[in-house]
Amino acid sequence: MTICLDQIDLNKILTGDVRALLSAIKDAGGRAFVVGGAVRDVIVKRAIGDIDIATDLPPNRVIDALSDKDIKVVPTGLKHGTVTAVLRGKGYEITTLRRDEETDGRHANVAFTDDLREDAARRDFTFNALYIDESGEVQDFFGGVEDARAGCVRFIGDARARIREDVLRILRFFRFYAYFGQGLPDAEAVSACKELAHLIPKLSAERVAKEMIKLLAARDPIGACKAMIECGVASFVSDALVDKQRLETLIEAERETGIASEGIVRLSAWLPFDTAAAERVAEALKLSKRDREILRVLSFLPEELRKEDDKKASRRKLYEYGVEFSKHALLMNGSAFAKRYLSVVVAWESPVFPVKGKDAMKVGFVSGEELGLALQHVEKWWISRDFQDGKEACLERLKEVRKNH
Repeated sequence: MTICLDQIDLNKILTGDVRALLSAIKDAGGRAFVVGGAVRDVIVKRAIGDIDIATDLPPNRVIDALSDKDIKVVPTGLKHGTVTAVLRGKGYEITTLRRDEETDGRHANVAFTDDLREDAARRDFTFNALYIDESGEVQDFFGGVEDARAGCVRFIGDARARIREDVLRILRFFRFYAYFGQGLPDAEAVSACKELAHLIPKLSAERVAKEMIKLLAARDPIGACKAMIECGVASFVSDALVDKQRLETLIEAERETGIASEGIVRLSAWLPFDTAAAERVAEALKLSKRDREILRVLSFLPEELRKEDDKKASRRKLYEYGVEFSKHALLMNGSAFAKRYLSVVVAWESPVFPVKGKDAMKVGFVSGEELGLALQHVEKWWISRDFQDGKEACLERLKEVRKNH
């Protein structure tokens, strides 16, 4: 099936730089196409992200073709047929058409081909196997245009075969459903994901974490999360991903307030308010230090900020954990107090502890552990008095600490 885009949409994907790359390859005797997500996104009228290019030229000839036009090219993945062209500081991946020779569920050994359909057949979903050439003609071998417009995430060919080639496609299915799906998810795809979900633990933790965080960053991932729970996929990611009620609370609060949360915050909302569970998931997914801290703090802070009659205690927590943590914690707990107090948090200008190390040295402390402990003591005292004392009062307190030591 071939279709043609209107000129407005065509200009979004075939920019001047993209045309220059396609033309450079054509001048070297090859064929070149924009492929994948960019084509899908322009068809469904969404913002276009990265633009990738497929060609029948082998990588060494692509490098020569671009170099002849004085286009910078970086050999980023020659083993897999990929180079990156750089124009005006922006990178464009250019990959030689491929077919899979051997797969093991995580990696594939590939061979180059000049057959566009062979290249399309090795891709995951029908709407990711779309190609557009410099004339604006779209090549669609598996009904991807129709599926994209209908919001149907459908595997190419046999869903089980596609998953066995790369088990991560189970999570990618639910991620694309979160972003593009309309109505119920494709029954055959769900059945295949359910049957092969036990293979998920074979994937690297980093790949699983990356895919889950992308999924949860969708505008509304609730339908995808529900489907993952119902077919048992979620439990193979973590046995803690059971109750989505807190996630629903968070997303509803985001809609009401216009405050968006990133994927890792939403992951914390999908977990129970249990620090041990949060730490277990963070370890299992090999999360970064930053993301581990987000899961840890949001495993208890939403409940601690539920103290409706103690605004002073809430301000202490706000000072201790900062606006971002506190904002998302309030969105997550969903209480009436949280919604009222949110405006305070958003407008919060954190008080600055008025005493510094040099002040402590002026009253007799020398640099080192003793000075640090003294400052911590006075800061806790200052916090306990609701940040009301100024520098002079804090200095007097510091002098008292000095006398007692």
